[in-house]
Amino acid sequence: MNLPFPITSPTLLIDEQICRANLKRMADKAKRNGLRLVPHFKTPQSIQIGEWVKDYGVKEITVSSLKMAAYFAEKGWEKIHIAFPFNPLEIPSLHELAKKQPLSIQLVNEETTLMLVEKLEYPISFFIEIDAGYGRTGVKVSDFGKIEAMLRLANSSDKLRFRGFYIHAGHSYHAAVEGLRVIHEQNKAALQMLKDKYRTEFPELITRTGDTPTCSMFDEFGDIDEIGPGNFMFYDLTQARIGSCRKKDIAIALAVPVVDIQKERGEILVHGGGVHLSKDVLIGPDGGRCYGEVVHLAEKGWEIAGDPSFLKSISQEHGIIKANDELMKKVKVGDVLGILPIHSCMTADCMGEYFDLSGNSLDHLKGRYFQY
Repeated sequence: MNLPFPITSPTLLIDEQICRANLKRMADKAKRNGLRLVPHFKTPQSIQIGEWVKDYGVKEITVSSLKMAAYFAEKGWEKIHIAFPFNPLEIPSLHELAKKQPLSIQLVNEETTLMLVEKLEYPISFFIEIDAGYGRTGVKVSDFGKIEAMLRLANSSDKLRFRGFYIHAGHSYHAAVEGLRVIHEQNKAALQMLKDKYRTEFPELITRTGDTPTCSMFDEFGDIDEIGPGNFMFYDLTQARIGSCRKKDIAIALAVPVVDIQKERGEILVHGGGVHLSKDVLIGPDGGRCYGEVVHLAEKGWEIAGDPSFLKSISQEHGIIKANDELMKKVKVGDVLGILPIHSCMTADCMGEYFDLSGNSLDHLKGRYFQY
């Protein structure tokens, strides 16, 4: 472990150079395809990383909650979109934030639309979220009755303004390459159909898609106007398995202290568990579980092993690494190893703070740092 600052407890490291390369690659793709990039900040949740994002021409961001929108408010964003089915219990909080920050929200039913029509005090724009096959949330793409009922209600208000249609194809995170292509084509076809059907009445309507796998892997978006992926800023082992990125594109690693070594079992016990990484897991071809992959920390980041060791199990604070022969020969109690996460969004959320490779702290919405 050769980082130029001491680490004594689980610490989330970020490589700014890798993160910026990921941002540039997606921004270049958007520009090449005539798209507007509206990245989702549920992954980094950081004002400082937001300043990096502005360097790539981004004017608007996406968040997953009103609390997150408030965190980023008044930081120079033209608009903040809250990409979660709007909770009508938060209308008073929406009013408070809308006083100082232009916002858009996501609607999926007539009930919430009506409550907004009746109670809104400030102008708010909205997307109708469309379910084109994921099945988690959204209006079914063929449910024109519901779509038009929502539009009629919004048209009766001088505060609620229709922006367009939004699709997040979350099932892309569980698909093989050919399945991803099918999902991407379904997204394009659904948004094209909706635009063709409603753009005479709403000539300025926008279509947006937001999942990292299809946004990363394909380079033709038809008549889609905007893309809003989030995980691409950091990537992770899940995205590497899908094919969205290479392991060397993963921009964060959890530094974990070695507290015990069982040479006869080829296992290393580290201080790093579910409260640091979450318990997201990848299942190998043999049925084995992987909760993260070991990397060797160096002065300028980390090095990826050709024959990787991996976290085979985790509990709340503990992690057990199944080590290869090379690692077992080198590792000592008191060393610090790096772990590439299975799901970077969850790891960042668990840790609540980042450190760059010089030891400088970067903010996070959660604002926590584990000190023991």
